[in-house]
Amino acid sequence: MEGKMKVMMGLWGFGLLFFLVMFSSGKTVHGITCSEAVAALQPCFSFLSGTDQLPNAPCCMAVQAVNKEATTKEIRKQLCECFKQAGPAAGVKPEKAKKIPDLCHVQVPVPIDPSIDFSK
Repeated sequence: MEGKMKVMMGLWGFGLLFFLVMFSSGKTVHGITCSEAVAALQPCFSFLSGTDQLPNAPCCMAVQAVNKEATTKEIRKQLCECFKQAGPAAGVKPEKAKKIPDLCHVQVPVPIDPSIDFSK
């Protein structure tokens, strides 16, 4: 019963995250929207929210795909702002997000850290 409740809370959290992103940032990031990026990373939610110990293969593939879309400084800035707004609403644990590049063996051009100010 407790496991079922965690799954339901996770699904509800992801639904809330997706809803917030859809209506808060529909602008295009050179071919990828904020909502598309968040939706692509849905397989990572159980890891990012703390349910799973490690990201699964679909999560790592999603991280790699979104990373490939972030080809310019402007795209990375917009995606960073998107994730900074959407993550806390979905219960994403920043310490887990920071680990994804290493755990998935994906090189990202900037650290994943909500304290980074990309406006500069």
